Amino acid sequence: MNCPFPGMDPYLERSALWPDFHDRLITHIAEQLQPVLRPRYAALTQDRLVLVEHERPVYPDVSVIETGTANSDGGTAVLAPPVVDQPLVIELEEFREPVIHIIEPAAGNRVVTSIEILSPDNKSGGSGLDSYQRKRSELLAAGASLVEIDLLRAGQRRFPESGSVADRISSPYVVLVTRRSPAQYEVYEVRLQDRLPRVSIPLASDDTDVRLDLQAAFERCWTAGPYPALLGYDADPPGSVPSDELEWCRTRIAEAGRPA
Repeated sequence: MNCPFPGMDPYLERSALWPDFHDRLITHIAEQLQPVLRPRYAALTQDRLVLVEHERPVYPDVSVIETGTANSDGGTAVLAPPVVDQPLVIELEEFREPVIHIIEPAAGNRVVTSIEILSPDNKSGGSGLDSYQRKRSELLAAGASLVEIDLLRAGQRRFPESGSVADRISSPYVVLVTRRSPAQYEVYEVRLQDRLPRVSIPLASDDTDVRLDLQAAFERCWTAGPYPALLGYDADPPGSVPSDELEWCRTRIAEAGRPA
């Protein structure tokens, strides 16, 4: 079974599927890059610790409410419990998010390039975004290049070091390559109708780039994963999709022989 879309499948943006897709795509990207990086470099999949804030209401351990009072005919008049605003407490949830580090073993495992696939927490406010931006700044300050792959339409893109680069991006998906100091930026804009790009992955300054075929990694991820059985296409894609793209999605699904 093949994906009905020529590039990114927008149905994979569902919150229930995205974490699994994110981790599998990281694995297949590293698998594709490893043979072309030898012998000088290695692609390691490593976990980055992320702390995300969540709000929850505070409830008392014991509640005493008046359930009723006797009335004149011997019955009981039931009273509704009072409505009170519950205070909120901020809790931190810790989880690990995989990234790819291209390292140079002969130079003490120096990180040459980091490849990130953005998650919903990277594109929303709060501690998830803060921790991502701190790590981003640390990598760039250490002289590493950074490849950010954004396959999520929801959320706000924030590329702080790139100035107005993010403001000029109008496509739903994008890959941003930030090369080491002095910072240089390469933007791959991807429409829903487009094949995912072949991305130039920078290495050390005395080496030529290697090429990542993001579409090939995606297709391997899509077919090897559980998605053909789980996705279904009996509803519209998640999030806000322009009407012309929505109609295009329905046509693609119908042509692939799936329910629309």
